[in-house]
Amino acid sequence: MITPYLINSLEKVFPDEAPGGELKRFSLLRNETYSFQLVVACENDETACELTFPALPGGRFETYSVEYVPVETPASEKCRDDFLLRGGVPGNYPDVLRPVGDRFILRGKGFHAVWIDLVPDGEYAPGERELTLSVALDGERYDVAAAVRVIDALLSDDGFACTHWFHSDCLADRYGVEVFSEEYWRIVENFVRCAVKHGVNMILTPLFTPPLDTEVGGERTTVQLVDVSRGEDGSWRFGFDKLGRWIDMCLACGAEYFEMSHFFTQWGAKHAPKVIADGKRVFGWETNARGRKYSGFLTALAAELAPYLNAKGVAEKCFFHVSDEPGLDDLAYYKSNAAFLKKLLPGFRFIDALSDYTFYALKVAELPIPCINAIDRFAGRVNELWTYYCCGPAGDNYINRFLYYPSVRNRALGAAMYRYNCKGFLHWGYDFWNTALSRAKVDPYRDATAGGAFPAGDGFVVYPGDDGDAVPSLRFKVFRDGLTDFHALHTLERLAGREAAEALVKDIRFNEYPRTSTEFLALREKINEEIGKY
Repeated sequence: MITPYLINSLEKVFPDEAPGGELKRFSLLRNETYSFQLVVACENDETACELTFPALPGGRFETYSVEYVPVETPASEKCRDDFLLRGGVPGNYPDVLRPVGDRFILRGKGFHAVWIDLVPDGEYAPGERELTLSVALDGERYDVAAAVRVIDALLSDDGFACTHWFHSDCLADRYGVEVFSEEYWRIVENFVRCAVKHGVNMILTPLFTPPLDTEVGGERTTVQLVDVSRGEDGSWRFGFDKLGRWIDMCLACGAEYFEMSHFFTQWGAKHAPKVIADGKRVFGWETNARGRKYSGFLTALAAELAPYLNAKGVAEKCFFHVSDEPGLDDLAYYKSNAAFLKKLLPGFRFIDALSDYTFYALKVAELPIPCINAIDRFAGRVNELWTYYCCGPAGDNYINRFLYYPSVRNRALGAAMYRYNCKGFLHWGYDFWNTALSRAKVDPYRDATAGGAFPAGDGFVVYPGDDGDAVPSLRFKVFRDGLTDFHALHTLERLAGREAAEALVKDIRFNEYPRTSTEFLALREKINEEIGKY
């Protein structure tokens, strides 16, 4: 039997390879979640494991069994560079974090990991102490320990906005529940809570079924929150009860911002999203984006929606979209539609993922969100800098969170965003369990590539659990830890000034960052050391 030991959260554990990254000591702030792993080895097909955790004032432990997902086509040729796990070859990769208690079974011979989150209940008591976990394996008991220092400081609340597009139609499809049934609302709330727990504080809100990743002429399950009907005189009438319930539910889960779904179709802004009125589709792919009928509809909607959002007290927390990822060929359509919407909804903010600076230079896009490989064209030239990544940029060692990427390549995002003074981050795939263009549904436990269309893991960071529970991925935990680094740098900025904090990450870019887990975590310890001085 190999003695169990603790390792850091940035090592991915494979059954046939003893991992490095042994964890002996760490530090954290009073309200920070800290992740690490327990490594054990199975000599039999099954090994029983039982943990006993120490008492920690102000904190608790959450445990997860690290499970694997098959990846048949992890990296296409354009995605390959020199910083991949196992060269990006097909195989089983660790990702599913199945919640467990203090007793569980590790199945299969070889090395296995138990993911452990140290979570604050309010705040930890500051000071230094040793954490000793007792591990019982097949009747033998071992102690594993790490020294921890709780720094007397809090992570900064810096107003940063983070969204991962929430696809509630995928939840309804996966669990076979009727949209807007009580069971639907229960499942949606579970997944919103999981998103917020991992740093997502802006929720995509489907005023109408979002026109995203949908084949031309196709449609996705209707999740329209705004009730629409037509009077005998042809006037439009709207009901906001479902929207109100959605907003209240998200706020109760801890969300702060609302990202209203796009008013025009993806990649061109040429058509309307699917809109249902009186039980029938009245707008969709057949609708000209600036046709008189749809323009009149939007005019009537805005006249009621804006006062409603103000009355709910969330207007200042709402962001609107025109169309996703327009290119220069779409400039005329986008410009016309954006100008029209801004007249209808004055005072509201509009954001869109687009990476051509021309849209901003011509004052067409108010708050463009460029991809991380285009951010240098926008940095220092826009009023507020946000960024995103998705299935690209591919290769060139850029930060992302694909299944076959080392975890440091995921976590480095927070430090890079601080270096660029970003105010927000967008990702399209929280729970997209479809093939490309939503032609079919996939089981994320079996297909992480959307039917071979996307790099493995691009479309989702959560899995569907039993009874409608959200099962987080290892990648989502690491992403959250990257956001924690971002907020810690803001804590240091608050104490010592921007220059002092920025000096620690001055050499970091979106494709330049510490490559090993020990190097990266040494950077975070340096940030904490500087915070501790104050």
